[in-house]
Amino acid sequence: MNSKKSIWLTMVAIIAFSGTIAAQDISTFLKGQPLPPPRATPAAWLLELNKADSLIDMGISVAAFLPNTRLDWHHHPGGQVLIFTDGTGYYQERGKAKQIVRKGDVIKCLPGVQHWHGASIESGVTYIAASPAKKGPTVWLEKVTDEQYTSAAK
Repeated sequence: MNSKKSIWLTMVAIIAFSGTIAAQDISTFLKGQPLPPPRATPAAWLLELNKADSLIDMGISVAAFLPNTRLDWHHHPGGQVLIFTDGTGYYQERGKAKQIVRKGDVIKCLPGVQHWHGASIESGVTYIAASPAKKGPTVWLEKVTDEQYTSAAK
């Protein structure tokens, strides 16, 4: 009887363990690829849902940021729309006050307007980004300073 229980418990453990591994693989896949520093500090992931092509000139991606993670200053020649789906983050345009963004917020980044966005200090953030590609890729600029990142938001 003990050997039957032992075999049964071993089988249950194997099944449970393999399910955990599969769930971790799916979770990692859904995060996408890590965004390498220096663009996102300390950690963010990007999953490209639609690569712009000759039929549909719109790149669509999901970005997920750990708390205290931000992108560098940048701009999009064709503009960009950000749809925040989880967490709390920040968005700031050059020369304007930093804004707090939350799940459900939509930000329109106008073409050529320099800005940065990322997670808040205490919360991660996830958003869907849609960018027309015909006018060119994202133009990356300098790092967001600690002072800019930690400044008061409206």
